[in-house]
Amino acid sequence: MSVTVLRPTPVGEDRIFDVYRYAATAGGITSIERAAEDLTMPPHEVLAAIDHLLNSRLLRDRGPEGMQPVDPQVAAAALISPMEREIYQRREEIAQIQERIEVFQRDYASGPPRPGSALAPVNHVVGAMEVRGSLKLAGDSCHEDVLVMQSHRIDGDEFDDILRICGTLLSRGVTVRIACLHRSRADLTTRMKMKGLMEAGAEVRTLSHLPRAAVVFDRSVAVLLGCADEQASASRIQDGDVVRFLLDLFDHLWDGATPLVGFDSGYADVADDLMQTIAGLMAKGFTDEVIARKLSMSVRTARRHIATLMRELDAVSRFQAGVLAARRSLVHGG
Repeated sequence: MSVTVLRPTPVGEDRIFDVYRYAATAGGITSIERAAEDLTMPPHEVLAAIDHLLNSRLLRDRGPEGMQPVDPQVAAAALISPMEREIYQRREEIAQIQERIEVFQRDYASGPPRPGSALAPVNHVVGAMEVRGSLKLAGDSCHEDVLVMQSHRIDGDEFDDILRICGTLLSRGVTVRIACLHRSRADLTTRMKMKGLMEAGAEVRTLSHLPRAAVVFDRSVAVLLGCADEQASASRIQDGDVVRFLLDLFDHLWDGATPLVGFDSGYADVADDLMQTIAGLMAKGFTDEVIARKLSMSVRTARRHIATLMRELDAVSRFQAGVLAARRSLVHGG
């Protein structure tokens, strides 16, 4: 085989396909210069493509006979087999670790509950990875249902973690109910995420305000999420009384929430509830900024809703709007 010594250089996939197709059609490559001429390709690109194909097991160097093409399925098997062996070994190692841990776990479990341990009634963790791990641990052992309260107090990454866990649980036949804020209806990204879960069987409802973000697994374990403006944190709660309180709170909020049945943008389906909430906050004398914060929306959006409410009430001041809203029973207990 006549070979000009050239240093392999990076080459595009289209060139690699061309060289392999040439080798397969010609029965092999005995001369880089001849292949380059036939392919109208620079010799250094042919050499780079051959080097890639050799590493991918798609060409075999047969010495004087040149480079011979290899059946792609055979080449794939040659590449995959070592990976499969490594995966098998890793699984064996994982099984051995879990088996050993179970021995230690029995001794650990026989002792009294320890502060900060997974067996304690309340286990507090700090840090994004720790929060993710706490959610996953609770999700892995969930078999019946999961209840989610999603407030503005958690950031996007934590919410995405919760939604991913919900998706996994739905695939296992677990019932999923999610209570989130009305603002989720106006956010395209959130609506699309919810759509995927609803198509998988989740039930979603929205409401104006949620006091805290929490997830309850199998009505026995709750994960209470920290505030978005602080470092990521969570409290894994197994105390029966606290979990029952969260269940009662969820049921109360769920009964008054509005089902999410479509995916069109905006607040059309919850306009009455939203206006009622805004009227109540205005009647209490809250500023636009406070109302926006309580409803987890921008000040601009809050002011737009306030303007609509005042226009519908024909009010000339915020005070008058609150009084008129109370008279028209827009404010509960007004």
